[in-house]
Amino acid sequence: MKLKELLKNIKPLNVIGNEEVDITGVNIDSRRIEEGHLFIAMRGTQADGHQFIPKAIELGAKAILCEEIPTTPIDGVTYIVVSSTEDCVGKVATCFYGNPSHHVKLVGVTGTNGKTTIATLLYNMFRKMGHKCGLISTVCNYIEEEVLPSSHTTPDAIELNQLLAKMVDAGCEYVFMECSSHAIAQKRIGGLEFAGGIFTNLTRDHLDYHKTFENYRDAKKAFFDMLPKSAFAIINADDKNGMFMVQNTKATVKTYSTRTMADFKARLLECHFEGMYLEFDGKEVGVQFIGKFNVSNLLAVYATAIMLGKKAEDILLVMSTLHSVSGRLEPVHSPQGVTAIVDYAHTPDALENVLNAIHEVLNGKGQVITVCGAGGNRDKGKRPLMAQEAVKQSDKVIITSDNPRFEEPQDIINDMLAGLNAQQMKKVISIVDRMEAIRTACMMAQKGDVILVAGKGHEDYQEIKGIKHHFDDKEVLRDIFGQ
Repeated sequence: MKLKELLKNIKPLNVIGNEEVDITGVNIDSRRIEEGHLFIAMRGTQADGHQFIPKAIELGAKAILCEEIPTTPIDGVTYIVVSSTEDCVGKVATCFYGNPSHHVKLVGVTGTNGKTTIATLLYNMFRKMGHKCGLISTVCNYIEEEVLPSSHTTPDAIELNQLLAKMVDAGCEYVFMECSSHAIAQKRIGGLEFAGGIFTNLTRDHLDYHKTFENYRDAKKAFFDMLPKSAFAIINADDKNGMFMVQNTKATVKTYSTRTMADFKARLLECHFEGMYLEFDGKEVGVQFIGKFNVSNLLAVYATAIMLGKKAEDILLVMSTLHSVSGRLEPVHSPQGVTAIVDYAHTPDALENVLNAIHEVLNGKGQVITVCGAGGNRDKGKRPLMAQEAVKQSDKVIITSDNPRFEEPQDIINDMLAGLNAQQMKKVISIVDRMEAIRTACMMAQKGDVILVAGKGHEDYQEIKGIKHHFDDKEVLRDIFGQ
């Protein structure tokens, strides 16, 4: 592709060199540059891509998209100067890969909780309805049945367009994608055409990156600001931030709720550990999920499928066959009658939701033992809140290690314990070793009790001092239970 063609959606401040040069690839990582590539120099949180321009040229870059030209430009290399490479990278990537999002119905899901569940259930539902689909999520990326492991909730703009292009080539009609606040703020989804967007809820998260709740909220809102008039925006009316998200959107706005007036309504009729009976807009259905928050997630799936042209009866029929996402309220049963629940809950709000779901089913007929921790090198402010939430709805709590990363596990535990008073501490013990913490919870539990192992969910590793060690909460529980 000619460089001139690649630049048609951006407004350069200056171009030095030949715009007719052929470009064979686009990259923001200088280590991946090959002969004929365009290197985009990004100013990241860890490093400034401008310092890697010489390396990119050495590896064969024929053009450089940058915010400032090096003091000694190299002959034969074209330099394109822009005010913000971050704003341009998505538009350039979209152009290079043939605008793949234009050839599928792309639906983005954003919010603090529920993104993975909603995106994955939509992917599974539409495949069961006979459509070829793609999924871009925290757990994994899928092109139909092909699995592509994911390292971020949302890949960078170049990887994202490359992935979408593969989905188009595979014949995918629909793509369902989680849109994290990081990805929106860093313009990773810039240049994409969305058929629709879903807002789940908003609670404290990622303040280590966004610094304030308002910045975090505004990053989510920016997604809806960019939706075109042809798209739909489905928002959770039960969240006070719902209407804020869409106050400047051009998209058609629809609401869903389990508590108030909305375009799409649902209510819980019965709840068991095996599933629930629900009513959607007056129609009953049995589902293999538990928890009121999952009623809300399923309602978002239902509303989205309706907006994508599906009939209510067909949606509910398929919904009754769907299973929960890996590591989301996933049960492991012991022969002794103890139920362990593995869940990804790693925010105070998510922990509250999961514990509420457990109590809805238990109805006072058993004790709840919670095992939880908090991630290292992340928002420290939520650590005492996590401990408070665990104590509030548990009979016993074991505070343990999660992914300590480069922090000392005991320091993280101390931060959590600092949020508890003397009375609350009577319920709590701390065990740094996560396996021992889970084993201790299993020893404490009696028939009819529930153990919640929270924080890691689908993850099969513990990250310690930059190294990922194999660790799977479900495997540990099955081993302890003798399965």
